[in-house]
Amino acid sequence: MRHNATASKSTNSRNNQNKPSSNLKMTGSVRVRVIRSLLAIQQGQSLSSVLDPLLNSLHDGDKGFAHALLLTTLRQWHALARLLDSLADNPIDEIEVRTTIQVGLVQLLYLEVADHAAIHETVEAAKEIEFARASGLVNAILRKVAKNTNKFRKKCDKNHSLPNWLAHQLKQDWSDEYAALTQGLRQPAPMFLRVNTAVKSTNEYQQVLTDADISTELVELSSGLQLTDTVKTAMLLTQALRLEQSTAVSFLPQFAEGVASVQDMHAQLAAPLIELALTDKLAKDQIADKVSQNDKASTIQLLDACAAPGGKLAHWLELLTADKESSMFHVKLDDSTNKTNTIKLTAIDNEAPRIKRIYENLERLNLQKHDLESLAKTDIKLDIVCADATTWQGGSESKKQKSNQDRAVFDAILLDSPCTATGVIRRHPDISLLRHEEDIAQTVQLQAQILDNLWPQVKVGGYLLYVTCSILKQENVEQMQDFTARHPDATAIEFAKECNWGIEQAIGRQCLPIDSDGGDGFYYALLQKTAE
Repeated sequence: MRHNATASKSTNSRNNQNKPSSNLKMTGSVRVRVIRSLLAIQQGQSLSSVLDPLLNSLHDGDKGFAHALLLTTLRQWHALARLLDSLADNPIDEIEVRTTIQVGLVQLLYLEVADHAAIHETVEAAKEIEFARASGLVNAILRKVAKNTNKFRKKCDKNHSLPNWLAHQLKQDWSDEYAALTQGLRQPAPMFLRVNTAVKSTNEYQQVLTDADISTELVELSSGLQLTDTVKTAMLLTQALRLEQSTAVSFLPQFAEGVASVQDMHAQLAAPLIELALTDKLAKDQIADKVSQNDKASTIQLLDACAAPGGKLAHWLELLTADKESSMFHVKLDDSTNKTNTIKLTAIDNEAPRIKRIYENLERLNLQKHDLESLAKTDIKLDIVCADATTWQGGSESKKQKSNQDRAVFDAILLDSPCTATGVIRRHPDISLLRHEEDIAQTVQLQAQILDNLWPQVKVGGYLLYVTCSILKQENVEQMQDFTARHPDATAIEFAKECNWGIEQAIGRQCLPIDSDGGDGFYYALLQKTAE
């Protein structure tokens, strides 16, 4: 239920949001097509559903301008709307007229289009969409702005470009970071790559990019979890590549072969954090097996809930198939035996088209079932299921599950939870138009339903990693506080002070999209099941 690739795991899924618009007319000038795309978004379509039809309808020479015009208008949407209201002598209620003027304002204030071209072409666009009667108004407002673009640009930039309800909530949640946060959300997000280290090291691929004249910077995230009763902290280092300039994946060498994936640097924390926690659990289980003289190979049951489009799932599989001693698969039961653990990884999502996206991503990365089975060094079973996380039950269908103990089948669950996706507005600026204040309560309720359904399926000693791409505390730390209050057997694992990402919360850590070179707004909390 995410907003395309990441965002929209929203409660209010609005069935049409992620489907290409069948009645979207892609004719006329470039500006007319952008205006029609913006009108479709205001009617409930997502950016992802209109962007490809827009770009595919244009000649290559026009695609860059259309992309910049559409994305910049969305990023500055609410600030432009307030500026427009201050410029108009009377309220402008027709969304077609408002949208046309805002497209003109973006050209003048942000894209540095020549005044005469921006004004003339925008006036002509008003006529093309059959609003010739408003052409005089469009012309008058744009000419007024063109006389002093610096003044109006400063006025537009002075405050946030968010709906007032969201700005108010962010000010409540993040008073100290509010100014930087609201300005950061209206900027483009940097592009990050995750390298499949089972195939090639991050440094090796960085050199491949350098040889292709693609400049990158290595970003290292240090994470730690206090996983034992002692002061000992388990640490890990996650490496990502930040591109100096965003580029189409078709220009990335070896991308089609699955050597790298596009994934935000903060999203790249999920799979390693689960592996770190599970490695510690397996080490403890191994000691317990030695005490009980149990030398049988065991099956490790893992679940990726709300898995589509499969970025975190693919990362998890890459780590599991990595030929290294620290890999979970390579934890041996006993020094005197070569028996290793079998891993069964189940991934669920509730929409068939999104399940298709998972398969497509795994196919590019060579991580489908037959690929995993062909690797002689591994014994990994992958099962992808279309199911609703609020009701789905794992384990054997033939077994009647009469108690919570019967339901507890998973050693670890990664829950990439539905959320309002407010942490990825930089990447999906249509979110600020599509989300509404009432979505928060609905989303929080859905999250709680999923958590309450999945938690009994975690084994004692097992883990649930809760992840959102939201920056609203109701969906994150407050959700975790409410959950642990309802479930006394849920213990929040503390993150180490050495973590160089995010802000420590009462439970978990919160990343904010403030730094123009930094990652998106993600929240992480790790829970461990204890004996009741």
